[in-house]
Amino acid sequence: MAHENYYLLGYIVRTHGTKGDVTIHLDVDYPEDYEEVESLFVEIKGELVPYFVEDMNIQKQNKAIVRLEDVDSIEQAQALVGSALYMPIEELEELGEGGFYYHQIQGYSVVDEALGELGIIRAIYTPNTQDLIAMDYQGSEVLIPIVDDIVISADHEKKQVLVKLPEGLLDVYLGPNTDPDDLSEDDED
Repeated sequence: MAHENYYLLGYIVRTHGTKGDVTIHLDVDYPEDYEEVESLFVEIKGELVPYFVEDMNIQKQNKAIVRLEDVDSIEQAQALVGSALYMPIEELEELGEGGFYYHQIQGYSVVDEALGELGIIRAIYTPNTQDLIAMDYQGSEVLIPIVDDIVISADHEKKQVLVKLPEGLLDVYLGPNTDPDDLSEDDED
């Protein structure tokens, strides 16, 4: 099954108990929306394998305890630990104008309101503290916090993400002497 028709839902992080249940991390904004999911796809050796979900109990911090059909022992569950979980893209809800899912904007260009086009989105990082857009800019990786005041909207037709970067953000990544206009031309010694 081709991965491009699926989105990353999360990961199996460990076993739970001795009867085959697993604990998963849901890499989504609203985990409770997935409590009634009937099936999901587990990535095994690069292939997406469908599993029916017998039970999913959402916990705090984007965790859930899941019982998958035909996974009846701790040994079977342990074999799935570390595997990525996927869902078909067609099951995603339609977002309003300018909204986006993370998987949609990879490869889009970043356009700042003041500075214009900056670079291409290479990845989205979702650590526990703050989701970040990773953009290549002048040979450096620049991380842009995904918050409403900074990331304004996405234009899917133009494949662009409009941002309003805080003053000095790019300087943090580029360092003090990276702008050619800042370099002294009076070095005559």
